[in-house]
Amino acid sequence: MPAEPQLISGIQAFLGPDHQSWLTVGTKSLSPATRLPRRWPYGSEGCQAHGFQGFVTALASICSSAAVAWGRYHHFCTRSRLDWNTAVSLVFFVWLSSAFWAALPLLGWGHYDYEPLGTCCTLDYSRGDRNFTSFLFTMAFFNFLLPLFITVVSYRLMEQKLGKTSRPPVNTVLPARTLLLGWGPYALLYLYATIADATSISPKLQMVPALIAKAVPTVNAMNYALGSEMVHRGIWQCLSPQRREHSREQ
Repeated sequence: MPAEPQLISGIQAFLGPDHQSWLTVGTKSLSPATRLPRRWPYGSEGCQAHGFQGFVTALASICSSAAVAWGRYHHFCTRSRLDWNTAVSLVFFVWLSSAFWAALPLLGWGHYDYEPLGTCCTLDYSRGDRNFTSFLFTMAFFNFLLPLFITVVSYRLMEQKLGKTSRPPVNTVLPARTLLLGWGPYALLYLYATIADATSISPKLQMVPALIAKAVPTVNAMNYALGSEMVHRGIWQCLSPQRREHSREQ
C-alpha cells in the first residue's frame, strides 16, 4: 500500500477529531471544570501548559494540510509511491516544527494568557506590543501563509496535470478553502490586534474565530475520508452484503 494514505491517517491519528488532540489528554478533561466556575482554576503554570499544547495542535493542524497536499501531488502526479521514510519524516517534521513555534512564547517571544472568557488559555494578543507583533508576523508567515501557499499550489498543479486526461481522484478545492476560511478569521483577529485594541471587541465575539478554527480538523477528516474514491469503495463494500460475500469467495 502506498504511503500517501498512511501520511493522511498518521497526521489525523495525532490530530484526532478536533483541535485538542492526543496532546490534550491530560488537560482536555479539565475543560468542563474550568467552565463551571467560569474562570481558569489551575494557575499561571497550568495556563502556560494549556496554551502550549493548544498552540502545538493548532499549528500541526495547519501544517498537516500542506503536508497532505504535497503528499497527494507526489502520489498522483509523479506516479511514484511516497516511501515510508519520507512519510514518517514529514509527520515528525510537522510536529517538531509546531512544537518549536509553540515553545517560543514560553521562552519570551510572545506570551500565553487567558482567553477573553477566562476559561482557558491561548496566545495573548491583547498586548499588541513590538514583542507580540514581531512574533505574530514571523509565525504567521511560516505557519499560515506558507502552508496555505503549498496547499493551493499542490492542488492547482494536480488539476492542471490530471484534468487533461481524467477527473482528479480527490477534491482539489475544499482543502484550501477550509484552511483559508477556517483559520482566516483567527488570522484577521490577530492582525487587528497589531493595529488596534483587541479588547474593544466583546469577549464572546472574540471567541467566534476560535470556535470556527476548532471545527477545521473535523472538516478535514471528513474531506480526506469521504473525498477519496478508494475510501468510497471501501465503505460501499462494507455496507453491501453481496460485495462482502463476493470478496470472501475470492
